[in-house]
Amino acid sequence: MIQKIAILLIALSLQSCLFPFDGNSDDVEPPSSYYKAVYMNRDAFETSVSLQNSNSIDKAGKIYVYQNYLFINEKNKGFHVYDNTNPSNPKAIKYIKAPGATDIAIKNDAIYINQARDLIAIKLGADLQSLTVTKRVKNIFPEMLSPDGFSARTPEGKVLINWVPK
Repeated sequence: MIQKIAILLIALSLQSCLFPFDGNSDDVEPPSSYYKAVYMNRDAFETSVSLQNSNSIDKAGKIYVYQNYLFINEKNKGFHVYDNTNPSNPKAIKYIKAPGATDIAIKNDAIYINQARDLIAIKLGADLQSLTVTKRVKNIFPEMLSPDGFSARTPEGKVLINWVPK
């Protein structure tokens, strides 16, 4: 019986080491991210996908190959489109701007992009001079965490599209 009481007392005393922040202490701050959340207004976000001239890659993400094209993700910003007819010398041809985008899939010429929390389907014109968003499914993906694993409280009417260092 004395052993059980001793173990209980030790466990209770160690609890303060495991959970030092009780929400009322002024001398201990809760952990926070080294990154700041970047938001867009929902209305602007939903009209932000566009086809632009090619540009240089800053932070490359995933690469997707479809027919004679390479799609290289610009993390949380969009996709660089390359003509890959000659794989030893791919040529940059366009850029799909899609704030918050991190992944892509293509089936039957329909391009599916996870754009922050939404799943969108787009169609490129045959001449690669136009882009149409054909479908948007809102809030299908979880909100992205900061690179160091923290979540944010997104204000009403906004969409979290990126995290940048503080």
